[in-house]
Amino acid sequence: MVAAAHFAGTALACYLTAQVLTRARWPWHSPRVAILCWQAMGLSLGLSVIGLPVALGLAPYDRGTGRALLALVGDLAGGRLPADLGPAHLAMVGIGLGVGSVLLGSTARSLLAASRAQRRHRELLNLVARDDPAAPGALVLDHPSAAAYCLPGVRPRVVVSAGTLSLLDRAELAAVLSHERAHAAERHDLVLLPFTALCRALPRAGWLRRAHATVALLVEMRADDRARRQHTDGSLAAALLRFATAGPRTAPAGALGLGNRDLDVRVRRLLHAGRPPLVRRTVAMATTGALVAAPICLFLS
Repeated sequence: MVAAAHFAGTALACYLTAQVLTRARWPWHSPRVAILCWQAMGLSLGLSVIGLPVALGLAPYDRGTGRALLALVGDLAGGRLPADLGPAHLAMVGIGLGVGSVLLGSTARSLLAASRAQRRHRELLNLVARDDPAAPGALVLDHPSAAAYCLPGVRPRVVVSAGTLSLLDRAELAAVLSHERAHAAERHDLVLLPFTALCRALPRAGWLRRAHATVALLVEMRADDRARRQHTDGSLAAALLRFATAGPRTAPAGALGLGNRDLDVRVRRLLHAGRPPLVRRTVAMATTGALVAAPICLFLS
């Protein structure tokens, strides 16, 4: 029961920490650190949700969750079970393993769906896109609306529209291309995948959708930071403003696009960059590190 209480406490701590991180503003100054914190917290939450019913079911063994689970496997293989291990306990273990299967299955389905969409879109680009010296290293679609996105994968492609070429000057276009290449280099599609899977597995959990939106914004800010290393803040900010006035747009399925996600916030951040708060970053990393270590230690005990 002690292990079950620890799993429950960790899950609650993950929820409360997510609420704090969703409302905090220091992650805007340190998106890379904040993304790592969110990933650690997501892993901790998944392990805790799995571990809680498993630990409750294994309570009669009166030992660590990992050793108790191994003992249960051995007893099942030998055809003998402890007298105080009843059907309710086995059902709780089954629920925990079922939750794990749902989470893994949701992640696999999300990954497969994204991979199929990326493959179909890549085949379409081979037919309709063209190279253009005005956008080196990118594919150009002959479409009048402004669009720019990255199609991630083993062979990532950066795509811009003809409307983007006419909308931006050379410096602004170079900054946008660097932004999209940053998405590909850091595989931000995989960063978002666990949160997409959690939202798919728990569609009614509004706080998970908010967490997904928060991480998606941090991903865009991280790509902005990569782009600003090579270009002036003004060039990228001007490009974002031009995209904001060009009308709404969404990236294709399986792609990461410049989009309209909180463009005003990102522009203000670029033009008025603040110093990352060291104390808050340190506390957040220590907290989420402890959160992810807790369920792992419980499963290994």
